[in-house]
Order: sequence, then structure tokens, then C-alpha cells
Amino acid sequence: MAAAGTERLLRQAREVQDEELRQFCARASAVLRKEEPGPEAVDALRRLFLIVAATKYGRKLEDECVDLLQTALCPPARPEPLQLLCAAILRETAPRPGLRLSCDRVQSPRQLSLVASVLLAQGDRKQVGSVGQHVFQVLESRQPEGPSVRPLLPVLSKVASLAPGSFREDQANLLSKRLADWLRYASVPQGPAPSGGFFTPRARQPGPVTEVDGAVATDFFTVLSTAQRFTEDQWLNVQAFSMLRAWLQLGGPGGPGAPDTDDRSEQEGSSLSVLSAAASTSRLPPPERLREKAFQYCQRLVEQSTRRALRRADADLQKACLVEAVLVLDVLCRQDPSFLYRTLSCLKALQARLSGDPACVRALLPLAQFFLSHGEAAAVDAEAVCRHVFSRVPAEHFHSPMLAFELVRFCRDSLPLLGRHLGLLRHSFPGLLQLLAWNSPPLTAEFVALLPALVDPSTAVELLHALLDLPCLTAALDLQLRLSPAASERPLWDASLRTASCPDTAQDPQLQGLLQHLLRAEASGAPERLAPLYPLLQPMARCARVLQCAEAVPTLLRAFFSAVTQFADGALTNQLARLLLERSDSLYPVPGYEARVHQVLSAQFLGLCQRRPCLVVELAKELLELVGSGGGLRSGGSVLTSVVWAVGEYLAVSWDRRCTVDQINKFFEALEALLFEVTQARPSATLPQCPPQLVTALMTTLTKLASRSQDLIPRVSLFLSKMRTLAQSPAAGALCCREDEAVGTRATELLNLLKMPSAAQFLLTPGVEVAAPRYHRDSNTALPLALCAVSRLVEREAGVLPAEGQPPG
Repeated sequence: MAAAGTERLLRQAREVQDEELRQFCARASAVLRKEEPGPEAVDALRRLFLIVAATKYGRKLEDECVDLLQTALCPPARPEPLQLLCAAILRETAPRPGLRLSCDRVQSPRQLSLVASVLLAQGDRKQVGSVGQHVFQVLESRQPEGPSVRPLLPVLSKVASLAPGSFREDQANLLSKRLADWLRYASVPQGPAPSGGFFTPRARQPGPVTEVDGAVATDFFTVLSTAQRFTEDQWLNVQAFSMLRAWLQLGGPGGPGAPDTDDRSEQEGSSLSVLSAAASTSRLPPPERLREKAFQYCQRLVEQSTRRALRRADADLQKACLVEAVLVLDVLCRQDPSFLYRTLSCLKALQARLSGDPACVRALLPLAQFFLSHGEAAAVDAEAVCRHVFSRVPAEHFHSPMLAFELVRFCRDSLPLLGRHLGLLRHSFPGLLQLLAWNSPPLTAEFVALLPALVDPSTAVELLHALLDLPCLTAALDLQLRLSPAASERPLWDASLRTASCPDTAQDPQLQGLLQHLLRAEASGAPERLAPLYPLLQPMARCARVLQCAEAVPTLLRAFFSAVTQFADGALTNQLARLLLERSDSLYPVPGYEARVHQVLSAQFLGLCQRRPCLVVELAKELLELVGSGGGLRSGGSVLTSVVWAVGEYLAVSWDRRCTVDQINKFFEALEALLFEVTQARPSATLPQCPPQLVTALMTTLTKLASRSQDLIPRVSLFLSKMRTLAQSPAAGALCCREDEAVGTRATELLNLLKMPSAAQFLLTPGVEVAAPRYHRDSNTALPLALCAVSRLVEREAGVLPAEGQPPG
């Protein structure tokens, strides 16, 4: 109910028109003019913020309203909720020219953070630098008993990300020193209880903070320490950890505040240097001291993650902090190799623990990234953790959208690091496709970028089968989750999953095997035809998730062929072309899916034939079966049209010397029978209405074949005459009246062309050299002259031009 109410409010906010927005601005301006705005001002600003934040495009506010928002943001005496809303509205309308806000005179950290957030949202690099300098001035001048600097840390982090070079070395060193102190030396006792009230007893000494399992903390404070109340330095500890990784990446070798590393000892990675570095952290430069404290902090977090949390919120926080700790350790080891030898034992034990804990699966991704980045330097093989991440994790957690996105993004980002493990990723593509099948809208673009890395000669055929069966996989996963509350623990064919309404697959070993193949986690090397599964999964074909997945398949197929054609040899091209023909009539019956896929398959079949014209001769048997069956007429006949065009274009001796007159005659008879069937028979369920593109392609291909075997010219001339007659006075056949004229014109043109067999053969079967640009650019070559001459003859025969000796018109 709450979600429905929220969606209704957002929809209403998006539908607010400009005139209504002006009214809201006037109402907000009226309450902001008051010297002491009351609760009605907060309510008006909340409504205005909802309107400007609910749409993707920027909303333009009245100039007077913007001026009043800036005015309300500056005085420190204004209520905090009011100023928070003013800053949020100004950020949503950024960038806005003519903004008169300035942080030069603002000294309050809270107010400075609000003004700075608006200025940073404008995107002006010079302004970003000035904001960062002023924030550092306030940070440097802050007294221990003064107001907290907590609101300034997010501003510094944002400035560092927008303009990394805006800090001087002394400023970077100052922040590194402060971060190290906040991380390592936060107070251990809890915050004091608030005092006041008539019956409040005498304040007692605050107790120590505790661990997530309730035990009293015996080590320094971290973000995983719990307490009823926190002190100011403990809050700073939490915020320092939240910005630690971003600051370390900016402050690495070559970054702001980085010391000169040319004179380091060659023995820095040895055990002696490690021990000495741990014992003399107080004498280290600020950046190195921060790295040391960050290393200790992350080790403490890894130790705290082994404790059993009493509350679910603390358990979720444990997982998030563990992920961040491993990422920070990765940064530290890349910046300073001496940390690597101190980290390995800890992370090896962590890997052994996480591999058996499904609840902490997200932490395996940064762990795998760590071993991929540093495995060679530390002589550690990352194969075990990579195999677990690529195969088991997708199969067991495909229904987690956040994990699915992170895993696919991890695969993309780790491609340069995989090296010899790239084959492991390719071999695990069936498990990765489960993530795509279940989360297709947000993951389609990511998979388009990942597909070239998954395709190689050994996986291309099986991967193409899997892409065509992707909606079927979605249906199987959907059924699996519906039948099993613990889908990651029991397979779909488990006998305990059967219900009264569930199709019984246990009695059919073939269906069991097909389900196992469909839900496999790794490539099998032998694709299976899943057509027997389609009736079983037919009830799921109209599910929203299946329909969404079906819409993504054409995009994925284009990306697949774009990648595979970069390396496909003759044998693989032959396999792919044969697969396209076979699967064109064997697709999971999702509404509209077959038509969209056929559009892609037809274009890709023509592309394969263009790359390898001899495919028409090599696949003559399959092509004749497709033409003879007439099954390609479904879904608009796009695949059949492309096949017919390819036969007419490439079934010639000039393209393949293995082409024989007997083959030409067989194709002619099959195409002639098909053209007669689609034009003379009535449309029916088994023979749907024939598209005009197919009719014209059939007539043109028959003419081309007749020009190559001139004994067929009388037959095709007779048929073309019938087609012209049929187009001029159509009976109750398969053609539509609006398309009769185009079909009749094409029949007339081809008939006139066949009256000149030599010219027809020259034009309809040009040599391979016709692809050279000069045959089309140079008007003195044979082809343009022949085209012009024959066009005039054809047009004269058709009555378009006047005959010689007759006056025009």
C-alpha cells in the first residue's frame, strides 16, 4: 500500500504543468517572505521539491522564487529543515545561470555544507576549486571546542572527485593526518546520556562500546562498533571510513600529497621492512601514515565480520563493511606492495569462510578482484574463487538484482585482469545468462559490452543457441522460484517440488535432461534442442519477465554476430548459417518474439552469405528443405525472403565453381512451386498471407536463375505473364490490392528484360569484379552503359518512353 501511494504521488508530481508549477512557486515565495516562516513554509517547500525532483528533465522556477530560496539559505538563524529543503530544491534545478550564492563569508560548518552542495551542483570547475579552498580554511581554523566539522567531510570528498588537483600538498597532508587520527583514535566509551528534567538521576559514567554480538569491545572503535549513543569523534570515525577509499585513490603515487618514492629501500617488501614500518608509524609522512592506519582498520573490520550479529541491520552492515574493507585493502596493496604480504593470510582465510556462506556472497566479488590483481605477485592462484563467482553464484543468486548487476559489472571491469582465466569466464556463460534472463532490462547494455569477451570458436554455436532460448530460460527460472521457496538449494526436477498444478517431469527422463541442460551453470559443449520443453513452459510465455527478456534478445543477437564475424572461419560460418536456418522455425512461442528474431536472423543470414557466398551451394539441401516446406512464411516471411534473395544472388558459377545446372534447376522448381502456392492459394492458418516483398524476391530470383540456365526462360516468362495478369485483375488470392501495382510493375520489368537474354545475364549475374567502385563511378565502363541502355529498352517496352519516330506525349 505504501509503495502504491508513493507511486501515485510521483505520478501526480510528474503531471504538474508549467502553469501549476508557477502557482506552487508563488505559494512558496509567499511563505518565504515572512520574517519567521512557520510549518506551512516547510510544507510548501516539500511539495515544490517533490515536483522538481520527480522528473528526469530540469524544471524552471521563477526568478523571484530562486532569489528567495537563496536568501533563506544564508541566515544561520533560519530553521534547519527549511534550509535543507531550500538547498535540495536549488540542487535539483542546477545548473542555473546567475546564481548569487557564495560561501566566502560562511563559517558555520552546517550552513557551509548546504551552500557548498548547491555551488558544486552547478558544475563550474573554478567554483569547485574555490569551494574546496574555503572548506579547508574552515577546517584549519576549527577549534577543538568549536562546532563539528562532520558536515564538511562530504563536501571535501565531492570536491576531490570533481577536481582532484584543487588541493595543495599541505592541505592534502592535513586531511590525511586528520583521517588517520579519526580512524584509529576514536574514543571507546559510549556517548553520555542527555541530561535534564526534574526526575533525571545523577549522570553515570558511560559504558564501553560493544561488538555486534553484544561482547564488550576490547580494541579500537570502528564503524561496526555498537552503542546506544555515539560521541562526536566516533561519528567522525564512521564518516572518515566512508570517504577513505576515494581519498586513498586520489592520494596514491603521483596524487596529491604523495611523497617521493625514488629513494625507498629495495628491501621494502621484506619481513624486516614490514615489521619496522609497523613499529614506526608515528614517523611516517601523512599519506603513508594514513595507509598504515587504514590497513589496521580494515583488518579489524575483517575480524569483526566473523562475529554473529544480534540484529539483522547489523548483519547487513557487516557485509557492506566487509566489501568496502577488501576494496580498501586492494587499493593499499596496489599503492604499496609491502601491505600485500601482510594481507594474504587474512584474505585466504576470508575466502575459505565466504565460499561456504551464501549470505556473504557479495564480498566474494572484491575478493576475486584482489586475487586477480595481486595473485601473480603473491604466487596465489585465483582460479578457485573465480570459478565459484562465475558458475555457482549466478546459478544460486540470479534473483538478486543488485548482485546480478555487480557481478556483470565485475566481469566487465576484470577483463584486463583475467588473463589465462578468461577461458573460465567463457566456459561459465550459461550461468551468467541466468542473470541476464532474470534481469534483462538493466543488464542488456552491460551484456552487449561483455559478449565479445564470451564469444570464441569453441563457444559460439552453444552461445547462439542459448541466446535464442533466453526467454525459455526465463520461464524455467520463473517456474523454479514459484515452485521452490529455496530455489538455490533444490533443482526444478526435484520430486519434492511437484504440486497438483505443476507439470510432472519426473516420468519423462528426456524432459529431466533438457531441464538440467537449460539450467546448467557451465558450457556443455553439445547444444540440445529444447523444443520438447516448450509445451511444458508454455503457461509462462506471457509472464512480464519473459516478455521483457524476449525484447532484449534481438539486441543481443546483433552484438553476438558483430563479435563472431571478427574471427569466424569458413567452418564456423557454415555452422552458424545452418543454425540460423534450423532455429528459424524452433523458437519459444512468446507473443511477438518470433517476428522480432526473424528480422535479425534474416539480416544476419545475408551478412554471412555476403562474407562467404559459397554457403548457398554448401547448404543447398537445407535451403531446399526450407523453401519446400514453406514454413518461413510465418512472422512476415523475412527469413524466407532473405534465403530466396541469397539463392538468386549467389547460386552462380561466378561465385562458386561447384554450382551446377542441376542445382539451378532444382532451386528453380522449388521456388516456382512456392511462388505458385503463395499467389494462387487462399490464405489459411497453415499458409498465411504472403508479403509482397517475398513475391517480388521470388520473381526476381526465378528470373536470375533462368538467365543462368536459359532453357528455363520460357517457363519463367509464362509465369511472369500470369503474375502480371493476376496483378492487373486480382482474384481472391493471397495478394492485397494496394500491393498489386508493385508486383505487376516488377513482373513487367522482368519480362522485358528476359527478351534480351544476353543483357539479362549480364545485369542479373554480374562478375565478382562488379564490387569494385570504378564500375559504379566511371560512366565509360561497361556496367553503367549497359544499365542505361537496358533501362531505356525496358521502359520503352513498358510504354513509359515514346517509340522512335513518334512525338512525345
